[in-house]
Amino acid sequence: MIKDIDAVIFDLDGTLVDSMWMWKTIDIEYLDRFGIEFPEDLQDHIEGMSFSETAVYFKNRFNLPDSLDQIKSDWNQMAWDKYANEVPLKEGALDLLKFLKEQQIPAGIATSNSRELVDLIIEKHKIKDFFTSIRTSCEVAKGKPSPDIYLLVAKDLQVEPSRCLVFEDVIQGVMAGKNANMKVCAVYDEFSEKDDEQKRRFADYYVQSFSQLTLER
Repeated sequence: MIKDIDAVIFDLDGTLVDSMWMWKTIDIEYLDRFGIEFPEDLQDHIEGMSFSETAVYFKNRFNLPDSLDQIKSDWNQMAWDKYANEVPLKEGALDLLKFLKEQQIPAGIATSNSRELVDLIIEKHKIKDFFTSIRTSCEVAKGKPSPDIYLLVAKDLQVEPSRCLVFEDVIQGVMAGKNANMKVCAVYDEFSEKDDEQKRRFADYYVQSFSQLTLER
């Protein structure tokens, strides 16, 4: 998988950390504040969007009275405790990060989450030092499946996109990596299990868990 690869870029939620389960809960609780019933198609519509794009979508679709900054602040507050106390690293993730460090293969994070929550996650799990670049989709023009976020991280890592390997758990992220002309390994996550067939079809590789990787070069 890492043959002819000079850098590895990770999505965060659902890929490095087991957190996708909590966002549906947060969306349900948040909309309930406004007396709005959670629509079952919501997750499909916002998949891949940046944190800011998602706030715009919520405000427009549900006609929310709060400002975009207030919406994002509320989400950060709701997610903070869960990330701090209930969200673990994905199985085998730490071993993979240690392997890349040992092999001197630079790594980056390209995430749709907010910077505040990203900082909390990497500090809590003590993984900050494994990454040369950490970027959020709010820093680029468009979220996934646009390649912008992955191209930005590749630029930070000073590696040609074609020499990068991406790990992603959702189809929009897989497509973002492919649109950036990168190799992509799809990662199983219960939240996106319904899209597994698509993920396998579009990605170059697929793993059920990082722990099944043979870490050698």
